[in-house]
Amino acid sequence: MDPEVVSNFLSEQRENAPEDLQQSFLTIEDFWDRRLWHQLTDVLMEYFNTAASAQQRLPLFRHFILSFAEKINQLKFVSLGLLAATQCTDDQERLSFLTDLTAKVNKPSSQDAYVYALVAASDVKLRLQDFASARKDLDTAESILDSFDSVETEVHAAFYRTNASYYQAKAEFGSYYKNALLYLACIDLKSLTLEDAQSRAYGLSIAALVSDSIYNFGELLLHPILDSLNNTQHSWLRDLLFAFNRGDLNAYNVLEVNISKAPLLDEHKTFLWQKISLSALTEAVFRRPPHDRAMTFQTISQETKVQPHEIEILIMKALSLGLLKGSIDQVAEVARINWVQPKVLDMKQIDNMRLRLKDWDASVNQLGNWIEGVGKDVWAA
Repeated sequence: MDPEVVSNFLSEQRENAPEDLQQSFLTIEDFWDRRLWHQLTDVLMEYFNTAASAQQRLPLFRHFILSFAEKINQLKFVSLGLLAATQCTDDQERLSFLTDLTAKVNKPSSQDAYVYALVAASDVKLRLQDFASARKDLDTAESILDSFDSVETEVHAAFYRTNASYYQAKAEFGSYYKNALLYLACIDLKSLTLEDAQSRAYGLSIAALVSDSIYNFGELLLHPILDSLNNTQHSWLRDLLFAFNRGDLNAYNVLEVNISKAPLLDEHKTFLWQKISLSALTEAVFRRPPHDRAMTFQTISQETKVQPHEIEILIMKALSLGLLKGSIDQVAEVARINWVQPKVLDMKQIDNMRLRLKDWDASVNQLGNWIEGVGKDVWAA
C-alpha cells in the first residue's frame, strides 16, 4: 500500500477517534513506517480491545490491517478480525466477513488460526440455525485440533464453547456437559461476568440432571462455577445436585417443588425419580462394609422407596450403567454387590466413612487380642 495513502487514512482515523486514543494512531503509524510488525500487532490488539475503538475496527481492518496480513502472527490476525466482526450490522454480514477471514488463513502454516476463524464462523451459523453446516465446520476443526501436539488455549476454549452451544441447541445433554466443562477448564473464571457464570452453572446443572449418560457429576460439584448460584433464585438447583450425589430422597422430596421452575426438569420428572432412586441404591451399598453387601430386595425397597416388584429392574439398570457390579439371586430375592462406582463425598458421607474406619480398626484390634489369647506361648515365640 502507498505510504501516503496509509498516512492519510490513519490521520483521518485519528481525527475520528476519541481524544484519549488519538496518540495510539501516531504509534501505529510509526511502527508501520518502520515495519515493526510484532509491535504493530500488539498495539493494534490493545487498541481493538478498547471499547471506545468499536466504530473504527472494521475500517482499520479492511483498509489497513489486510494490507500486511501476511506479515503478522496469523492467530493474532484472526483475533483482530473477530474483534472487527463484532461491529458488523447483522449475523449475515458477520458470517460473510468471517468466511472471507477463514479462507485467508487456510494454509498449512496457520492451521491454528484457521481453526480459530472456522469455529467463530460456526458460532454465527448456530445463531442463524444452520446446524448442519455448523456441525460440519466443528467436525473439521476437531480433526485438525486432534492432529496438533499443542495449541493456544484460546483456540481450544473457542472450540469447546461453540461445540457446547451446538449440543445444547440439539438437546444432547451429555455432550454439552462434557464440552461446557472443558471450556471452563480452558479459561480464567474471573473473565466471565457474573451473569455468564450463573447462566453456565445453570445450564450445566440442568444437563447433569436430565442426561441419561451422567450419573456421577462430582467434577461439577467441585467446580467453583457452581458457587455462582449461591444466594440466587436458582440456589435450589445446587442443593438438588448435592441431594442427587448423596442419594438423599428426603432432600429430593423437599426440593421437588422447585422442579416446575425449570421446564426441562419438569419434562423429565419421571426420569429424575428413576435417577435419584439409582443414586439412593448406590449410596445404600456404599454405606455398607464390603462384607455386608448382600442386600435383600425388601431392604433395597426400604432404602430407595421403590416398589418391591420394581427392585430387580432397578438393580439391573444400575449394573448395566456400571454403577454397581455384582449378581442377582432372583429366587432368594437377594442382590450381592461387590463394587460400587466411586463418587465425590460430602462432609456427611466422609464422616460415615470415618466411622466405618473406626469400626474396622476396632475389629482388627479385637482379632489381634483373640489371636494373642489363643496363641499364648506360640504367639510369644
